[in-house]
Amino acid sequence: MSLRYICWRKLFVFDFILLILFSCNTNQTDADNAILQNDNFQSYLIIGKDSNYDKETRYNALDKAYKSLNTFDNDSLKVRSLSKLALAFNAIGEEEHYEKLNRKSLKLSEEINDSLGMARAYDNLGVYYRKKKLDSAYQFYYKADGIYQKLEKSQKYQKDSLAFEHGRVLIDLAKISRTVKDYSESDDLTIRAIQKFEQSGNERYIPMCYTSLGIIAKYMGRFEESIDYHKRAIESAKNTDKEKQYAVTGFNNIGTVYKTIGQFDKAKDYYKKGLEYQDYLLEKPKTKARLLDNLAYVKFLENSEDKDVVDILLNSLKIREENNDVFGIGTNTLHLAEYYHKKGQDSLAKMYAIRAKNASENINNNEELLSSYKLLTEVSDSKEGLEYARSYIKLNDSIVNDERTFRDKFARIKFETDELEQEKAEISKENEFLVIAVLGLTALFLLVYIIFRQQQSNKELLFAQAQQESNEEIYRLLLNQQVKLEEGRQLEQQRMSEELHDGVLGRLFGVRLSLDGINQRANDGFTEARNKYIEELKSIEKEIRLISHDLGTDTLTPDVAYIDVVESLISDLCHAHKMEFEFSNDENIDWEEVEDQKKVNLLRILQESLQNIFKHANATEVKISFGYEDGKINLTILDNGVGFKSTKVKRGIGLKNITNRVRQMSGVVDFISNQGDGTKVDVSVPM
Repeated sequence: MSLRYICWRKLFVFDFILLILFSCNTNQTDADNAILQNDNFQSYLIIGKDSNYDKETRYNALDKAYKSLNTFDNDSLKVRSLSKLALAFNAIGEEEHYEKLNRKSLKLSEEINDSLGMARAYDNLGVYYRKKKLDSAYQFYYKADGIYQKLEKSQKYQKDSLAFEHGRVLIDLAKISRTVKDYSESDDLTIRAIQKFEQSGNERYIPMCYTSLGIIAKYMGRFEESIDYHKRAIESAKNTDKEKQYAVTGFNNIGTVYKTIGQFDKAKDYYKKGLEYQDYLLEKPKTKARLLDNLAYVKFLENSEDKDVVDILLNSLKIREENNDVFGIGTNTLHLAEYYHKKGQDSLAKMYAIRAKNASENINNNEELLSSYKLLTEVSDSKEGLEYARSYIKLNDSIVNDERTFRDKFARIKFETDELEQEKAEISKENEFLVIAVLGLTALFLLVYIIFRQQQSNKELLFAQAQQESNEEIYRLLLNQQVKLEEGRQLEQQRMSEELHDGVLGRLFGVRLSLDGINQRANDGFTEARNKYIEELKSIEKEIRLISHDLGTDTLTPDVAYIDVVESLISDLCHAHKMEFEFSNDENIDWEEVEDQKKVNLLRILQESLQNIFKHANATEVKISFGYEDGKINLTILDNGVGFKSTKVKRGIGLKNITNRVRQMSGVVDFISNQGDGTKVDVSVPM
């Protein structure tokens, strides 16, 4: 691996770490700002949602909350906040603000591709339009349904929370379909809603779904199924806070089914079961009035001669009038009109029929308005009755046309929405193809660039390897030359050693023997002088012998153990200078594996150190040891001499020689000494 590549990689890693640290710091700052912004928004929102404040205070707080949204940097947080704010405005009756904020939320969600935000905005807009423009409400709900279906297939969101929201959208779609008498569609949507609520684990809307299924089944003529659904609504609401509500409503609805199929006794029984919940009905007078009205009407339908029928109807009407139950008043007066018409009291019948017509017109209850027109046709004179008949036909035709028109619109909305989604899917596929193509081309370009850079790097690496091989060859030649020089030097040292030992030393020995002979024969007064010279000759012989020994030890005899040579050298030198010594060798050192040149250098360092001790230290004892640690040979030489100043370490030739030899072996040497404390030489070289 080239040096340039290593440096480039380290630089890249360093830049990458800096980028991460900077990003983390930036993200932390953004998070802190988002928390601060959200806190300001939430404080205003809490006031705006608190019903303890008057409307003006709540409106002003919500207005400030809306203005604080302009400081939001996080678009996803802004989408969620807009939705919460819209609901708060709707709670205080500001429907226009509710619609405006949901449209803003929808637009922003589309810009940032927030599918969940879009689904919620569509749902809220459906709520806004369901009492104003039915087809617009259906369109928004249908779009929300489509998005939730896609989200539930992804792994991005929790499916239980999505399922609950989706279920509510399906309920609203089902209600709209039931309004335009598309009962099959309403039935399918309601069943899907139940499945979503069961999947979410939140079943509070399931009783309402079963109630809706019961009403749909009645309209479709599936009466037994309708009764079963209403019973399931009652059962599913048990042990909840709405148990009584669904029990009373369910009994009323079951009674109505039996009334429709002419089983009046059973109808009366269920209406009476509903009326047994007196404590609940005290708080719900409108519900009580509906049960009383239905019970009296069933009695009327079975031709009962009970005199209390009209009393119950009038009592029910009174309760509804007291509670301004406009819808109930229309039904109640229509029942009274039918009762009096049957009794032959057409003037009273007409009076109540007109009241029923007016009430139905006020609340757009076309079903009862038709019944009112029909009854008025029967109780009015011929001319007036003809006008009511025409109104009946016109309204009936209008209702049929409107229902058909709405069904057609809903079908078109579904078709266009699905077609638009298909177009979006195709565009998405095309965009995906373009992205893949761009990424592919980019990857190809990067691959070509990487191959090019790799080839360049390989060339650089090959050049570096060739250069290194050249340097190694030069070094090998220099080493061989040095070995040859060393061999020549060793041969010359050996020759000089032999010449000194055999030649000069032999001659000196001869001269000394001659002087000894003269001393033994002569007695001329010069004996003492000659003895002195004889001793001097002995000293010279020792020096020459040591020099000869030194010159001869640069080469090691293969058949002699290295430690024996070292110990012999130390013993000879210390005995010659009358000095005590201790020597130790670590058995972990395999001297046969150590290079000869390294062993010679260690021996020469030991000789040089001992010569320094003999000449300068005035020591009486020396300790020498070879140790082994972490793949290194450690030579320690310690004397008890006079020591020297550390400032003079680099001035002595002997110490420089030792340092140079250690450096050649890639080792380290320390000279530790203080005057009067002796000297310690530590040498450490790799094995």
